[in-house]
Amino acid sequence: MKQDYHQLLKPELIKKVSGLALIARVIVDGYLSGHNHSRSVGPGMEFSQFRNYQPGDDLRLLDWKMLARSGRYYIRQSEIKSNIAVKFIVDASMSMLHKEEDLSKMDYVRVLVASLAYLSQNQGDAVGLFALNDHQLHSVYPKIQKKHYNRLLLELINIKNEGKWPEDPGASKNLHDRNHKELIFFITDLYEHSEELTSFVKRLKTPKNEVVVFHLMGKNELEFDYKGTITFEDLETGVRRKIDAKTAKKQYLTALEEMMSNTKNTLLANDIGYHLFKLNENIGEALQVFLKKRNRLI
Repeated sequence: MKQDYHQLLKPELIKKVSGLALIARVIVDGYLSGHNHSRSVGPGMEFSQFRNYQPGDDLRLLDWKMLARSGRYYIRQSEIKSNIAVKFIVDASMSMLHKEEDLSKMDYVRVLVASLAYLSQNQGDAVGLFALNDHQLHSVYPKIQKKHYNRLLLELINIKNEGKWPEDPGASKNLHDRNHKELIFFITDLYEHSEELTSFVKRLKTPKNEVVVFHLMGKNELEFDYKGTITFEDLETGVRRKIDAKTAKKQYLTALEEMMSNTKNTLLANDIGYHLFKLNENIGEALQVFLKKRNRLI
């Protein structure tokens, strides 16, 4: 029976390498078994497994030694050498500490990145992680080795959310390679003061890569389902504002819809993927996006 990964989304598990690895494995294995996906195979260089011959298969892939030993026809399958680097760039500003139902955006990011990195590693890709704010940069450059995955998880757990996103236009320097195939995921809540996030992601795009923005929002942020007089605090600046929820709701939702629409259109116009994810949304949707984008690079 498949385990519901939502039962595992507890801060004490997410903040341990072993716990995060377990959650990622449950999510990915559950998704793949439910969608009949498997590791990409073909006439590559590294042998992976045998399977029974089926009409229409390339006869050049028949394993004659297995035929001689067993009297049955088998096809040799091999993992495809993709030479793709998958990079995760995380918004490590204070606004990513917004929490709903005991799960913060950063908790969700950790689970999301761990799951995508686990799937990437199983596909034979090099995986890397970068997390930025105006205080520091966390960086784990892409590698393929299995032990590298645990190092990536450790760095993911140790990300400290501080300040805001850096306004320096050079923040994207050295985060991507313009000469090789890369699949880049930028995970952010898109809270920006002067288009610094939008400008950053536009500079990531090259003719040889695929860039995808995962816009992460909470249910309360999207629906503004508040009552009475409440006080909001900007996590990045500390500014507080008391408002009447009923009066502010319409104005807030109109401004939010306009911002999201404009941002999405800008990204798509620059050949950058955009996907909105809610904190309570199934991460399997992100795995599907990953597989589709990866196929475009192979």
